[in-house]
Amino acid sequence: MAGNSTDARAAAPPGTSLCPDENGSGRTENRSAGRSADPKARAVRLLTEVLADVVGVEQVSADHHFFHDLGADSLVMARFCARVRKRADLPSVSMKDVYRHPTVESLAAALTGPGATAPAPAPPTAATGAATTDGTPVTSASTATVPPSGAPAPASAADAFRAADEGPARAGTRQYLLCGLLQFLFFLGYSCLTALAAVRGYEWISGASSLTGRYVRSVLVGGAGFIGLSAVPILAKWTLIGRFAPGRFPVWSLAYVRWWVVKTLIRTSPLRMFTASPLYVLYLRALGARVGRNVAIFSTRIPVCADLLTIGDGTVIRKDALFSCYRAHAGFIQTGRVTLGRDVVVGEQTVLDIDTSMGDASQLGHASALHAGQSVPARERRHGSPAEPTTTDFRAVEATGCSTARKVCYSAGQLLALLLGWLPLATAGVALLLAAAPQLNVPLGSGASLFAGWTFWLGALIASFAAFFGAVLAGLLLQGTVPRLLNLALEPDRVYPLYGLAYGLQRAIAFLTNRKFFPTLFGDSSAIVHYLRYIGYDLRRVVQTGSNFGIEVKHDTPFLSAVGSGTMAADGLSVVNARFSSTSFSLSRASIGARSFLGNHVVYPSQARTGDNCLLATKVMVPIDGETRENTGLLGSPPFTIPRTVLRDTRLSHLGSSGELHRRLAAKNRHNAVTAGLYLLARWFHVFVLTLLALGAKTLYPALGVPVITAALVLSLVLSVCYFALLERAAAGFKAQKPLNCSIYDPSFWRHERFWKMASAEPAPFFDGTPFKNVVLRLLGARIGKRVFDDGSVFPERTMVTIGDDCTLNAGTVVQCHSQEDGAFKSDRTTIGAGCTLGVGALVHYGVTMADHVDLACDSFLMKGEYVPPYTRWGGNPARHLPDPAPRPHTAAAARA
Repeated sequence: MAGNSTDARAAAPPGTSLCPDENGSGRTENRSAGRSADPKARAVRLLTEVLADVVGVEQVSADHHFFHDLGADSLVMARFCARVRKRADLPSVSMKDVYRHPTVESLAAALTGPGATAPAPAPPTAATGAATTDGTPVTSASTATVPPSGAPAPASAADAFRAADEGPARAGTRQYLLCGLLQFLFFLGYSCLTALAAVRGYEWISGASSLTGRYVRSVLVGGAGFIGLSAVPILAKWTLIGRFAPGRFPVWSLAYVRWWVVKTLIRTSPLRMFTASPLYVLYLRALGARVGRNVAIFSTRIPVCADLLTIGDGTVIRKDALFSCYRAHAGFIQTGRVTLGRDVVVGEQTVLDIDTSMGDASQLGHASALHAGQSVPARERRHGSPAEPTTTDFRAVEATGCSTARKVCYSAGQLLALLLGWLPLATAGVALLLAAAPQLNVPLGSGASLFAGWTFWLGALIASFAAFFGAVLAGLLLQGTVPRLLNLALEPDRVYPLYGLAYGLQRAIAFLTNRKFFPTLFGDSSAIVHYLRYIGYDLRRVVQTGSNFGIEVKHDTPFLSAVGSGTMAADGLSVVNARFSSTSFSLSRASIGARSFLGNHVVYPSQARTGDNCLLATKVMVPIDGETRENTGLLGSPPFTIPRTVLRDTRLSHLGSSGELHRRLAAKNRHNAVTAGLYLLARWFHVFVLTLLALGAKTLYPALGVPVITAALVLSLVLSVCYFALLERAAAGFKAQKPLNCSIYDPSFWRHERFWKMASAEPAPFFDGTPFKNVVLRLLGARIGKRVFDDGSVFPERTMVTIGDDCTLNAGTVVQCHSQEDGAFKSDRTTIGAGCTLGVGALVHYGVTMADHVDLACDSFLMKGEYVPPYTRWGGNPARHLPDPAPRPHTAAAARA
């Protein structure tokens, strides 16, 4: 290959063609000349050699544009960057450098100009990595989270508990298995207690002689259950943990088991339903958080280590923000403080790592992150991942008066609606479902005949069919009527106080129109356009493509969301129509321009400064100030411009003729209609199986008691996992998926869309942080190594993912092995080596290879085709190599060698 060729190359001035020496002689003389030439000319020569090899051409000019002249795309240039990083005679190059300097000449000037960094020594391979005295491979150190070795003795019982469990090495296989056993026993015991309480409550409700009596008893039982489920996490936290403090402990250890129990109870508490309510703030205070007055929190991600969270008066935390006060790193749970001052603004879809702080009146923009150790000074603004200074003002609405009486009345209204409305309605639904099918009164010894009677099966069939499809039709009718009526009382761009009637209406509209079932059913097909228009989107100018939206799209209100003609959006689009302060809110129209494409996980605010024909890349931070961006692409956080499209992405445009496009679209619609039908049948059959278990448990309960209810709960979980695994593997043809590079009108892509729909059921959240998550992922086809810690990752294509031993995957991590841009779809395998750590909210794209013991920082976007060397730290959006704040022994040894 040209990048590794031993042929002599002569340095050439910028703008001229380069080619190898014809006879290959003069090798020593040419190298000497290269060393004596100026650094820029030498860099031009070496970069041109590498680029020619990667692009697959014989000659490359130094002034050729990477994308326009050479037809390269981001995947090709990612390979170019990886090839450059492997050479010790060239500085490291990132994708951001490539986009900002899209010719060899400009790139060489940037790399060798004033302020450029010198070439770094090649990173050591896994074979040269050092190890600790106990044989554990050395991994990247934490930043300001591990107490120094000379720290004083703990001053409290909680500190003593943490110090006793901290060890020099991560837990091994024996602790891994013991942890799984203890977690299973906890789940079994908690399920048994829950089943006992539910059965006793249901029996008491059923014993009432009148409808009024049943309703009153339903309210009492529901209220007692709500109080109990809300109080248990608080009692467990103070009993098992006490007060959290900064520190660390190994995963799979006994300390971790206690921490996991508390985390699971906290995140399954019914009080999480009261996000964006004063009741939620009270819940955090009960858990130990120091939260001031007039604090508005819209994120549903409950902070686990609440004692380490401090929030000043008047602070606003927008939805989808992650600030858990802990992270998993290299086999350890690390806890650290998150401190927010007064009047702070934290934007949408942000990540606050441990040991971060924001001063009074400071701001952090949407799609941004504070990495561990970062802080924002008072009255300053930051954006990007990692955050950097900006002049953009993220305060979108002025504050108004919000009295204590208003908060009390709103909270009381929420509780009354839950206790007097939703809980009795749910109880009545369960009773109706159980009564819809006749139960068999058979002796205990004739258990074999329990499911043999046709009346039992017919009853279960009728009950499940009526419940499932009745709920689907009722939900669809509800979404198209009630939100429209509620919206009549709201005016765009008017400032309303929080916790009033208008605020309640807005929350109700967002709740009713953001149900995941219908976007999953209609997404990735022509039906999604009609559905979104039905619930209120302005899609009058949309050109039907059959893939206008994915299966994940959400909004604050659909009635102020508009999309232009010819625009397509991938999964994870979040339209931000609502603007909040700590005491007020307003609703504004969010309009996405025409002929645009939005990648995965894009937050699109109503103040967005993007117009027509824009490419918004995955996890991009959409700008809200400056000039309107049109006919361009945006990538990264903070964003920078990239080409709107490249030659390699336009080779599928031959389908643009009206006749051929119409024929392919009609065929895609037929295929998607069959997929939607299969999806409904698959979900109904799952309900049918659960109904059988419920009716069977009800029949056997008089003879076996509460244990049969507990067994039914555990069996329903096991059967659900196996059923959806079988469904997902069947959608993939019972074989591993293969890389694709095709049009969205190719049948291969349609089959991939069917796979997405059938695989949309993610493993239950209580599998996170347990060894059972690895078992489930292996069952779904992923290649998972030993002792992998998964705190809540997502793999859309499991069979294309390989995870090495002892990896650490944090909450919100996504390993996405596909990408769609306009009419092109591409997918490839991704490999993550042993001992790697993926930070909170990080996204790894397709075609990526991470070598062993790589540390990827929180909220990072590792772009497609990247190769990450072993024992390195990467971070940012897009991700790039980061300096190691504490050089490790193996790094020093490699430098000396």
